[in-house]
Amino acid sequence: MSLVAGGLGFERKALARLDGHLLSQYVDAGRISGCVVLVAHRGEVVHLSALGMMDRERQAPIQRDSLFRIYSMSKPITSVAMMQLHERGLFQLGDPVSRFIPEWRGLRVFAGGAYPDYESNAPEREMTMRDLLSHQSGLTYGFQGGPVEEGYFAREVYRAGTMRGRELRSMVERLGELPLKFSPGERWNYGLSTDVCGYLVEVITGRRFDEYLRTEIFEPLGMVDTGFHVPTEQHDRLAASYEMGTDGELRQSDLFGADEFLEPPTFLSGGGGLVSTAEDYWRFCQMMLNGGALDGVRVLGPKTVELMTMNHLPDGAELSACALGTWADRKYDGIGFGLGFAVVLDPVRTPSAGSVGEYYWEGSASTTFWIDPVEELVVVFMTQLMPSDTFDFRGELKQVLYAGLV
Repeated sequence: MSLVAGGLGFERKALARLDGHLLSQYVDAGRISGCVVLVAHRGEVVHLSALGMMDRERQAPIQRDSLFRIYSMSKPITSVAMMQLHERGLFQLGDPVSRFIPEWRGLRVFAGGAYPDYESNAPEREMTMRDLLSHQSGLTYGFQGGPVEEGYFAREVYRAGTMRGRELRSMVERLGELPLKFSPGERWNYGLSTDVCGYLVEVITGRRFDEYLRTEIFEPLGMVDTGFHVPTEQHDRLAASYEMGTDGELRQSDLFGADEFLEPPTFLSGGGGLVSTAEDYWRFCQMMLNGGALDGVRVLGPKTVELMTMNHLPDGAELSACALGTWADRKYDGIGFGLGFAVVLDPVRTPSAGSVGEYYWEGSASTTFWIDPVEELVVVFMTQLMPSDTFDFRGELKQVLYAGLV
């Protein structure tokens, strides 16, 4: 099922080729159960298709409004919430995080040993709000492995699927007991920084994080299907999650345990807790592309959007040069990082076509999006395949789509 509206600068055969590629190489080949892909150009949706099955076991076809766990595509939304507060003068990017989390004034940096007997040093400087928004805080994720990460697991700082009954405050308290992976500002490392940002929204505003997102972002933008859980009457719209078995066959994923999205959560993960649709997420992206406004509603100022999509890594560095772990990889050549988004610095050094200033991110279940201000292009791709590096969906979609721009 697909919708193609007007030419609007795209060759129709390229848009048809997009669906053909996804069907032949992924859906019909049994590599994914199904997907939704949305392409918007110059503010108009020019392509929206739903391919394959939402749930193979139930033989439920995927729909254009199917719901998807977007995991880390929650991070840009949380970052926008934080920058709304920045616009209101409630914090400066250079403010120490301890201004809002006083017990973090004594944070230390890992220097050796193993949990619980760490050796540690004082950081070169305090962690700032910019460090959190750009993943230069020294925080990490437990799944990345290493002595600090072992402490995250031992203290159950955060583990998807096990947070029911806990709140953001419990994560912050436990993080304060453990050393940072590095001194803030020294390196880039993907981790719980954005979840801490969600907690800071609560501290700064005195409001629950979910309620803030609903009233300040989702409702103003008409994102009617985005939130931290799927209401009972909408359960049949949630796409099943899959992973590839060692035999090359798809099977429903229990990587994160019981599905935590079917009931209202107590832990409001700004780093990975949202469910959304392709159209809802397009509305968020289009707001960013428009300089912070959509349909007459302003969410951010244009200069704030510009600031968020600049490279905030030290000395203009690329991710491949300053990141740790999985992200210290050649595929991040030519890529910087802003306040909630990866940013293309040099398309020649990246593996795929694109534009300087394009920004993007992805989610653990292979959802992805990108925003290209030069071409006035937004692409949102939704599927449910764990983990996100199984296939390079964004790279392949870019190859097909950019060939069709006229």
